[in-house]
Amino acid sequence: MTQNDGELDGLVRKRIRALRVAQGWSLEELATRANVSQSTLSRIENGQRRLALDQLVTLARVLDTSLDQLVETASDDVIISPRIDAAHGLMRWPVKGDPGISVMRQRMTEPPPDNPSRMRAHPGREWLVVLSGTATLMLGHRRFRIEANQAAEFPTMLPHAIGAEGGPCEILGIFDRDARRGHQRDSDSDGNSGSGIGSGSKGVGGDCGPGGPCP
Repeated sequence: MTQNDGELDGLVRKRIRALRVAQGWSLEELATRANVSQSTLSRIENGQRRLALDQLVTLARVLDTSLDQLVETASDDVIISPRIDAAHGLMRWPVKGDPGISVMRQRMTEPPPDNPSRMRAHPGREWLVVLSGTATLMLGHRRFRIEANQAAEFPTMLPHAIGAEGGPCEILGIFDRDARRGHQRDSDSDGNSGSGIGSGSKGVGGDCGPGGPCP
């Protein structure tokens, strides 16, 4: 066994114990759920028994995780720097564990559009939280006022747009792959890589980095 293999082996054992403790389970309870003896589980956690694939699959399932996550190697690449679009006050971070997800922070100064035709609808789902100020979310025929520290989540198949209310506001948004692509298509069709959620005004929905839309 190489040094790297040994480090991963120890990391997997620590994860099993940490996940068990997080569930509030004793060795006996997890052993019963995983259909192994308590002594076997104790030796697995303490490094006194070889890790068997079939046991890891069962433990991962019982501990509500996946085998891939259980045996994932530790990453030194922990810090992620944002891609910045200074022209639109936007920062974007990828989520390495799920490349389909994007996290964006944006400062908005314009209200949402008055014209419903400027609202957009596309596949996907969005979640956002107002970091400072107050935002107005237009969703279908409804209007929502979102204050600092309040969050909103909605399916993007509903026509939607967002903007600032009564002064600048900052928003942090999380977009799934479909929502991100939908906004990128809207940006391309509008000829504006910084368009916001369903609108041509500045908003959290822009999905671009320096030099243009993100792939």
